[in-house]
Amino acid sequence: MTIRKAVFPVAGLGTRFLPATKAVPKEMLPVVDRPLIQYAVDEALEAGIETMIFVTGRGKGAIEDHFDIAFELERTQADRGKSVAALEGTRLTPGNAVFVRQQEPRGLGHAIWCARDIVGNEPFAIILPDELLVGRHKGCLAQMIDQYEKVGGNLVCALEVPAEETPSYGVIDPGAQDGVLTEVKGLVEKPALGTAPSNLMLPGRYILQPEVMDLLATQEAGAGGEVQLTDSMAKLIGQQPFHGVTFDGERFDCGSKLGFAQANFALACRDAAMGDELKSWARGFLD
Repeated sequence: MTIRKAVFPVAGLGTRFLPATKAVPKEMLPVVDRPLIQYAVDEALEAGIETMIFVTGRGKGAIEDHFDIAFELERTQADRGKSVAALEGTRLTPGNAVFVRQQEPRGLGHAIWCARDIVGNEPFAIILPDELLVGRHKGCLAQMIDQYEKVGGNLVCALEVPAEETPSYGVIDPGAQDGVLTEVKGLVEKPALGTAPSNLMLPGRYILQPEVMDLLATQEAGAGGEVQLTDSMAKLIGQQPFHGVTFDGERFDCGSKLGFAQANFALACRDAAMGDELKSWARGFLD
């Protein structure tokens, strides 16, 4: 089946960015001139996703406002003869955007399960917005859908990291490899240092079959005392096709301050309007 729906879990508190996130959702923090959530939605739109499902929490109303029509702003700009082109991609109709609440912080797996009624009985994608993935030729989800059309089943994005970083992520136990596809024999969530089956981590992009929702409904708390999506995905291995897709592009971990700063600098340096001036300034600053 065609992948028509994508789930965006955006209910987290963003405590690593306090005090900036005290009143502003982490997903609304800007990378250059677009909030993180906009990059995620643009990636989904490029991949042909029709319905965006946002799993939110208290204090996340700014996300819904961002994807609404800003009538007063647009009318004021038009009356002043100014362009509203910068707002393209921020207008999602009620049929394209659905918002549901995760009422208690029980982990990523629980957040995905909160979208079960909207996902229904069809395969769906998941995008974690604080993982900003910049593809070389096309976005990460579009790359994954290309492979999904070949093998079906369940797919996760796979990215190599240094072995010492594996305790921070879900990690693939790899099988046979065919180009960018790697058979997934198992998944381990945040393995202890030195015990990871590989250095292929999961950087927040998934295409899953709807059966994962039934597993999440009864999934017990795992690592960190939370309902882990990785634990339920692992139960699908051997029951359905399961592959990792090696991502062709760059990853910025915008859940960390360093990754967020790196993303801003890297993307600003590529901006046609200010990139050259910024790089010139940076060279002088570092001298």
